[in-house]
Amino acid sequence: MRKFSNEQGIVIPLDRANVDTDYIIPKQFLKSIKRTGFGKNLFDEARYLDKGLPDEDCSNRPLNTDFVLNQQRYQGGNILLSRENFGCGSSREHAPWALDDYGIHCIIAPSYADIFFNNCFKNGILPVVLKEEIVEVLFQEVFENEGYELEVDLLAQSITKPDGSVIAFNIEEARKNVLLNGLDDISMTLQHADDINAFETRWQQESPWLFS
Repeated sequence: MRKFSNEQGIVIPLDRANVDTDYIIPKQFLKSIKRTGFGKNLFDEARYLDKGLPDEDCSNRPLNTDFVLNQQRYQGGNILLSRENFGCGSSREHAPWALDDYGIHCIIAPSYADIFFNNCFKNGILPVVLKEEIVEVLFQEVFENEGYELEVDLLAQSITKPDGSVIAFNIEEARKNVLLNGLDDISMTLQHADDINAFETRWQQESPWLFS
């Protein structure tokens, strides 16, 4: 898994509460478990004017020019700003896969659905939680300033705004360690490989009939 330490870039404002995982990546695209190739269908139903199909070439599909991802000022954005309860709905892990594949590695919102929140850490995405009033100020600043960028520093647990002011955020130490070191569930387990191997050796010696 990719390590996360610092992310700087254009902020994409998705001014919507209760963004569910079907909105993030619609159900017809859940046929693959490769973790890649989902970025072109991120927010598919809002992003395009037609109905998307799996494995379809999206380059010639009609775009909804009012949708934020299609607006020129937000092209290349890698930090998503949204409202409360982001990632609600079904537990599909394809939602963070789609965000990551598009290039969004950090989300800022007042709150998240629990399963989506956990899945972000398993896929190298940092979901920052900020108070609603702070998020509201960020939305206004993004709308008023084209090319608005933030710098998110995980190690310092800080967000630096264009004017140099800093917003602090909290994160559990264990989750912070996972992102800083790029550890998924398998990598975390393999950190105890020596203990696991020792246990298996001892188990075979103590209960050989189980392995005959």
